[in-house]
Amino acid sequence: MIRRLLLLTALLSTLTACQVNTVNRDYDPTRDFGAYRSWTWAQPALEYKPDDPRLKSDLTEQRIRDAISSQLDQHGLRPAQPGTRADLQVRSYLIVDQRQGQMMRTDPYWGGGPWGYWGPWGGGYTQTQTYTYSVTTLQIDLLDGRDGKLVWRGSAEADSGLNADIPSQRAAALSATIRKILAQYPPR
Repeated sequence: MIRRLLLLTALLSTLTACQVNTVNRDYDPTRDFGAYRSWTWAQPALEYKPDDPRLKSDLTEQRIRDAISSQLDQHGLRPAQPGTRADLQVRSYLIVDQRQGQMMRTDPYWGGGPWGYWGPWGGGYTQTQTYTYSVTTLQIDLLDGRDGKLVWRGSAEADSGLNADIPSQRAAALSATIRKILAQYPPR
């Protein structure tokens, strides 16, 4: 019983660790972020890593564009007027990595009575199992509109709802991830 409880606790800790959604950011501290008022999409606006046709989707790209546009608007950045140079250019990346994890599994020896051969405290063997899983990261780059240099970058692992069957759930997962990323802009 105790062994099963420990195994369950370890498994739940592993699953919780997989769902941590840390936002990473970097920026150029010499830039005056208060001077940035307008933005436009860099070309291409969204890049997929790896460049896999199974990942690319016009629907996903539109959801990402809409969510980024909405968040930039909430941070006081407006789309540049046609024919004018924007203060910022925005580029995003949808990156899928394959990672490996390990999980320990303990199997008790059963036999010799209700507690097994070794009683309730002993017996069994432990093995480590390796598994592969995919992690989707969304990255947003803000480039200076005058010199084209990167001035701000934010990224986070996408929420698990990105693979949901219902399109509204996918949009909500992307929006939540983008909101977390852009909550770090402008740098303080």
